Amino acid sequence: MVDLIEFDTQRLWLRQWCPADREPFAVLNADPQVMEFFPAPLERMESDALADRCQSLIAERGWGFWAVETHATREFIGFVGLHTPAAALPFSPCVEVGWRLAFPHWGKGLASEAARDALRVGFEILGFPEIVSFTPVCNLRSRAVMTRLHMREAADTFDHPSVPEDSPLREHCLYRMSREQWLASLPEETVP
Repeated sequence: MVDLIEFDTQRLWLRQWCPADREPFAVLNADPQVMEFFPAPLERMESDALADRCQSLIAERGWGFWAVETHATREFIGFVGLHTPAAALPFSPCVEVGWRLAFPHWGKGLASEAARDALRVGFEILGFPEIVSFTPVCNLRSRAVMTRLHMREAADTFDHPSVPEDSPLREHCLYRMSREQWLASLPEETVP
């Protein structure tokens, strides 16, 4: 049996999914603001299937896109974590760091806070040599998070194979971070 990784940040708890997460996750996935840079909002069945996949991958590997709740209210606000994309991307195989938070929780630094600790888990506990992140070129908010994480933008963009060819969201940018870059970004007293 695999050890499940769950962890706290200053304001958040990243944990395994539970049945109570399905309803607020469906609301989040149906929100046009949250899903602006995805091909379409998700229907309830699609949202539940995604939550089920996230939960089963964590149960299988011990890590994944964790459910995120706030310490202050114990409210589920979305997911943040690590994932191995199934799509045949030009840089596959890879591990990505990703996030999707409910709109009321945007602009508070929560995605950056949780993703920074997900990177820590990926590099320091799981020992990944590199972690990537990618988004449509026009998604400036997610790109800003990647920059705050000290990830480096790749020179070339790529067409995401899961996005329709005629979509303005097809062109994606790629950000990368190696374990060495992660360690170099840490304050000296915290280097493992």
